[in-house]
Amino acid sequence: MKLQNRLRLLLIAGLTLSLCAFSFPSSANTPQSVIQKNKTTSERIARIENGLLPALAIKGKPAKKFSLIERLRFHKVPGVSVAVINNYAIEWAKGYGVKDVETNEPVTVDTMFQAASISKPVATIGMLRLVQAGQLNLDEDVNVKLKSWKVPDTSFVKEKSVTLRELVSHSAGLTVHGFRGYAATETVPTLVQLLNGEKPANSARIINDIEPQKIWRYSGGGFCVMQLLMTDTTGKAFPQIMQEKVLSRIGMTNSTYRQPLPVERAKQAATGHRASGQIVKGKWHTYPEMAAAGLWTTPMDLAKLAIEVQKAKLGKSARLLSQAMTEQMLTRQFQNWGLGFNLEGKDNKATFGHGGANEGFRCQLTAFVNGGQGAVVMTNSDTGGALAQEIIRAIAAEYGWAQSFIIEREVASVDAKVYQTYVGEYTTPLGKLSVTVEGDSLLVELQGQGKIEIYPESEVKYFTPEVANLSLVFNKDENGKTISITIRQGAQEIPAKRLP
Repeated sequence: MKLQNRLRLLLIAGLTLSLCAFSFPSSANTPQSVIQKNKTTSERIARIENGLLPALAIKGKPAKKFSLIERLRFHKVPGVSVAVINNYAIEWAKGYGVKDVETNEPVTVDTMFQAASISKPVATIGMLRLVQAGQLNLDEDVNVKLKSWKVPDTSFVKEKSVTLRELVSHSAGLTVHGFRGYAATETVPTLVQLLNGEKPANSARIINDIEPQKIWRYSGGGFCVMQLLMTDTTGKAFPQIMQEKVLSRIGMTNSTYRQPLPVERAKQAATGHRASGQIVKGKWHTYPEMAAAGLWTTPMDLAKLAIEVQKAKLGKSARLLSQAMTEQMLTRQFQNWGLGFNLEGKDNKATFGHGGANEGFRCQLTAFVNGGQGAVVMTNSDTGGALAQEIIRAIAAEYGWAQSFIIEREVASVDAKVYQTYVGEYTTPLGKLSVTVEGDSLLVELQGQGKIEIYPESEVKYFTPEVANLSLVFNKDENGKTISITIRQGAQEIPAKRLP
C-alpha cells in the first residue's frame, strides 16, 4: 500500500470516519456466523467486536480499542471472515461485510478467500504425507526425482544440492520472492514455463544465486519446485494430490487448489479489492504457483487444519501427520522457520502460523503449539493486513493468550513549551496539515479530516499507536525554528513544509 494512501487513512479521526469515495455497504452490519450456543462465547464475541487493538500501546496506559465495523471502514476493507480456536476446537466463526462492493452480497463463514502464502504450509503438509509414505525424502537432492524440469546446474549447487527441507524452510538459496498472478485477460503459463521465467510468465527464472543453507531468504519460487516434484513423483495434478492427501481427509470442503477457480465455485468466492476500494480486474487473479499461492479456502477450513497440527503434536490425531513428523514440522530448521510454518516464541508462547498477500486479498493464521488456541482471519482487500492483525490482537486479549502481539512504547518527557513551537499549518502532497495543542496533547489534522494525537519518542520525533512503523519528525533551521515535518513509514517518506 502506498504511503500516501496509508497516511490519508491514518489521519482520519478515530470514530468519525470520512471514507474518501469508498461506500461501505449497509449489509456489512449483518454478520453471518457459526457460534457454539453458549452465552459466554456470545459475550466474548461482542467484546472482541468492540475491542480491536492497535499495534502499539503507550506504556502505563490502556490500549485504545476500536469497533470491528468501524475498522472495516477505516481500512477500506469490504469484508472479513474470522474463526477462533479454543481448547482444540473451533469455538466460533463469523463473517462481516461484503464479498463484493458491487453485488453487496454478505460474507458468510462459507465464503472462500484466496489464502495467498498460507497456501505454503498447507501444501507442505501434503508433501510431508508423501514423505511419510516413502515417495519423497526431505533430505534428498530434489533433482533425483524431478522429471520435467531440473534445478539449474550452477556454481552455487556444485558442493551442496537443493533438498525439500531447504525449500520449505526458505533456506535453499533459490530466487523469486513472490508472485502477482495472472489477471482474467492474461495467458497463464505452465509451471515449467514459470520455473524457466519464459513467456507468458510474468516472474523471473527460478534459480540458485546463493548456496543452500547460507542464508534465510523467503522464496515462493522454492515452493514451485516442490509443486513440480510432487506432480512428477505421483503422476497426478497438484490440486488432486492436495484434495486426496489433505483437504478431503479433514473435511476442508470449502477449499481447493484448482486454478483458475472452477466456475461452479465462483459464486462462493470473495472478490479481491484494491486499496482504493476498487475491484481487482476480473475479480481475482489466477495463480499457477499453486503450492505457493493458489489455495482458495475459508478461516473455518484453515482452523480445522491448525487443530489437526495441534492434536498431532500431542499424539492425539494422525489423520494428516504422525506425531514424529509434526515434531519436525514445528522444529526450527533455519532461523524462525520450521517446515512450511513460521515459528515464534518459546514454551507456552510458541506459535506456528503464516500470513498471506495475494492481489486483493490479505490473511493471517496464528495458532499455539501447545494449549489448543489460535485464530484465522481472511480479508478481501489489499489493506486487510492491518485489520487482520487488529482482530487477532483483540482475540488474544479476550482469550488470555500467552502472546499479546502488542508492542509497548514509552513516551518521552517533553516540555509543553516545545509543543507550541510546532503549532501551525504545513503543506503536503495530500493537502494542508494542521498541528495544534489541546491541553497536554499534540495533535495533527489533515485538511477536511479529524484530529489524531501523536506521542513523543524524543523532542523532535513522534509516533501514533495506530501503526507501528509511522513516525513524524519535526525539522528545525539553524535558529531552532520549525520549518517542516518529515513523515516516514518504513523507507518511504512524505515532506510537509511549514506555511508562513
